[in-house]
Amino acid sequence: QLQFVESGGGVVQPGGSLILSCAASGFILDYYAVSWFRQSPGKGRERVSCISDNARNTVYTGSVKGRFTISRDNAKNTVYLQMNSLKPEDTAVYYCASDPNCAGQGLDYWGQGTQVTVSS
Repeated sequence: QLQFVESGGGVVQPGGSLILSCAASGFILDYYAVSWFRQSPGKGRERVSCISDNARNTVYTGSVKGRFTISRDNAKNTVYLQMNSLKPEDTAVYYCASDPNCAGQGLDYWGQGTQVTVSS
């Protein structure tokens, strides 16, 4: 089955950090731009960040700029999301998907997600 497998979520206090991983399963990641999304109860899905296939271009939503960093290691077939200075409003299930040209369309290979909870 072709999909991403997310991991690294957990419970963290406000101001803390987490690193999420998004591993490609069943396909080679090299030629895919990848986005991280999140969704919390009662809210729509939000794209958090995107990284191009060659890692030269990255995109962040305004609320995470300066706090989150997306990166990739094609040798490990994995995309990462370093999350610092976490806030309660970052609480959500985080997913990754392929996102051609970081256009937010034609999304594919969704994983099951990983829960991030920011709470004191």
